[in-house]
Amino acid sequence: MSGDLRIGLRVPPCRPVAEIAEFVRTVEDAGFDDVYVPDSQVLWRDAWMTLFAAAAATSRIGLGTAVTNVVTRHPSVVASLARTVAEAAPGRFRIGLGVGNSSVEPVGLSPSTGKELRDGIAAVRDLLEGRETSFGEARVRMRDPYGAVPVMVAASGPRNLRLAGEVADGAVLLSGVSTPLLARAVGLVREGAESAGRDPGSVQIVVSAHAMVTDDIERDARILKPICAGIAQHGGRSALATAGLEIEVPAHVPEVYPDLVHAEDWNLAVEHCSQWVSDEDAVTFARSFALFGTAEEIVAKVRDAQEHGATSIFLQHVGSYDLPHRLRDAVAAEVLPLLRDAG
Repeated sequence: MSGDLRIGLRVPPCRPVAEIAEFVRTVEDAGFDDVYVPDSQVLWRDAWMTLFAAAAATSRIGLGTAVTNVVTRHPSVVASLARTVAEAAPGRFRIGLGVGNSSVEPVGLSPSTGKELRDGIAAVRDLLEGRETSFGEARVRMRDPYGAVPVMVAASGPRNLRLAGEVADGAVLLSGVSTPLLARAVGLVREGAESAGRDPGSVQIVVSAHAMVTDDIERDARILKPICAGIAQHGGRSALATAGLEIEVPAHVPEVYPDLVHAEDWNLAVEHCSQWVSDEDAVTFARSFALFGTAEEIVAKVRDAQEHGATSIFLQHVGSYDLPHRLRDAVAAEVLPLLRDAG
């Protein structure tokens, strides 16, 4: 798109699978490079079946999980699913793996520890590449292995950022496009790569950011209040403080289901979060962490992220239970042409 930078779109599997597959086809036609599908079994349809259908409906666009986990899905299951989707989309599929927050917490499980994630990545890789691996006392290899499928680790904290550099093909950074946080995160990924004797430049850097093409950030930023509050709620207060945001949120907000970031009633979540996140805070968050602004402003932020090491950026609309039609159309019409011209 601009140099080697790839631009992707997050597509929650919130509609019947045939409808999602058709939507992904339109995203491909609109000129995006990648689509990422989140995996949270009580929130949406199955991510892997959705990706398989999307693979059949498309021919060029990259496909990935953003992200799956090795708690609700055993590593051997992840490997088998990855093989199946990769066979349907040769050279186009990548696995995004994380600790599993929105998959595990709603069903009373705990996110992966660093060791569990590291071991899970190793097992998935071994199985896909035809090597024998062990699970407890069992030794196993996968019949009809597929070969190497890129594995990306979703991370925001130092340990998992270093882990991504040590063992993964890339890192999915969850702290948006804040320049100080992006520079810090990329540095930690590269530290991890160097400590493992790897070339730091070989590790892909995928940046996730909420986005909206708008000429009035002051009007539109308030919809980000639940995102901002959710970050504060889950250990991100220090990250927010880098932009001067001092926000404290209760550990649980029972009026909002299932949680702030995935609220079924977004307007209700915005109103509740206004207790902790002011309109001014929301504007600061939008300007510092998100890709909110005119097409020209978004392109400037994208270029800055690329200069700080991003090899790919995927855009998220605000909300979990509708498809990002407006974001797809606005970015395709206004942002992608500017990025192509810059490239």
